[in-house]
Amino acid sequence: MGKPTGFLEYQRLSQAYEPVPERIKSYKEFVLRLSDEQAAVQGARCMDCGIPFCNNGCPVNNIIPDWNDLVYRGQWQQAIEVLHSTNNFPEFTGRICPAPCEAACTLNINSDAVGIKSIEQAIIDKAWEQGWVKPQPAAAKTGKKIAVVGSGPAGMAAAQQLARAGHDVTVFEKNDRVGGLLRYGIPDFKMEKSLIDRRVEQMQAEGVTFRTGVVVGAKDMPAGIINDAKEVVTADQLKAEFDAVVLAGGSEVPRDLPVPGRELAGVHYALEFLIPQNKQVAGDRPNPISAEGCNVVVIGGGDTGSDCVGTSYRHGATSVTQFEVMPQPPEQENKALTWPYWPIKLRTSSSHLEGETQREYAIGTKEFIGENGKLTGVRTVRLEWKDGRMSEVAGSEQVFPAERVFLAMGFTNPVGGMLEAFGVDKDARGNAKATTDGEGCYATNVDKVFAAGDVRRGQSLVVWAIREGRQCARAVDEFLMGASVLPR
Repeated sequence: MGKPTGFLEYQRLSQAYEPVPERIKSYKEFVLRLSDEQAAVQGARCMDCGIPFCNNGCPVNNIIPDWNDLVYRGQWQQAIEVLHSTNNFPEFTGRICPAPCEAACTLNINSDAVGIKSIEQAIIDKAWEQGWVKPQPAAAKTGKKIAVVGSGPAGMAAAQQLARAGHDVTVFEKNDRVGGLLRYGIPDFKMEKSLIDRRVEQMQAEGVTFRTGVVVGAKDMPAGIINDAKEVVTADQLKAEFDAVVLAGGSEVPRDLPVPGRELAGVHYALEFLIPQNKQVAGDRPNPISAEGCNVVVIGGGDTGSDCVGTSYRHGATSVTQFEVMPQPPEQENKALTWPYWPIKLRTSSSHLEGETQREYAIGTKEFIGENGKLTGVRTVRLEWKDGRMSEVAGSEQVFPAERVFLAMGFTNPVGGMLEAFGVDKDARGNAKATTDGEGCYATNVDKVFAAGDVRRGQSLVVWAIREGRQCARAVDEFLMGASVLPR
């Protein structure tokens, strides 16, 4: 610990944002990175606890106290080496991870947690600027061939680890660019896609082959999923050509809201709005769905809903209202009760602050109403929660004006066809059935077919996808070689 009294002397300094009037004019990132000096001071706040709960709070088990201390001492190159030892893509997590590590920070018991996420971003951004992030090709090849289906964070992490172990890795992606929902589900103002592109270049230099526009298993995609598939590869082809297959697709089937008026023009899944917008920013055709001059209602209070809010403001929406079926959580959690676990509390995103966002809690959607086939409003009812049971409040119906509704209520399971094509058993939620512990972890019931990330665990965080991709890579390496030097 570089500064034993740092947590007493220094206050938490959060990253600053560009002013709202400026940032909503574009889709560029607007979070201002900490300076080297600011990051060093924030690193000094780390207490180097006897039991660093942040390590366990972080799904990839980042060695957080170590790189906090290295940043405090100005040893940035060593800091990125420690950070990369557990996390292949800290520039992703440093931007879009909700930071469960900070919730678990010991300092968070009775003060403000160490700004772990902002320090992480400062380390990796400096590492790229200084040219410290370089390809790490394997010293020797094993002659084994591995197919990775899906190029999101789980697939990318698995592919990079396996390539560094000496295997020949081919990544199959159904869309026209690499990244999965990291590429198309997250707006550029939260994470610019050049960050993915430079990692792809690094992985290609390490021997990874990327094949885009390829659907594995079945050509027909469920409604609401946009892709650019030009080729179909069967499960039998992959099993015949490769020594192992890693299924690392996302959980992309959106949860629907089958109420009267669902068919009206103007009611869309969130991804029907967000994916074309990211494509437009990348230089493709304009987004066919516009929120300009519209009263927008976003149904769903999570990150995807927040992304719809921020994108709607950039379109020039007249108003934005966000619905959440659950009651409003407390503004401050009971730390004595929740620490070191992730607390339920009121969270206001940067997108909410970009306009006069109206946030409605304990509200249910009864009907979408419209004229001449076009949406004009949403009929709602207030909900009462008691003993975990929900009931409607009599006489509380209300109509919110709306020309656009975006359904952002989460995702239920992987796209149809892929798991069936491989004959992989599913769990009760429709995900690939595979364990994460013991012998044969991440292996499915089908010989040499493994599953990791959202396709196995269901909708989750980018940091969990990276963790599972890394762990699955080790399991595959052990399966092929009998032992592995890859970290778990």
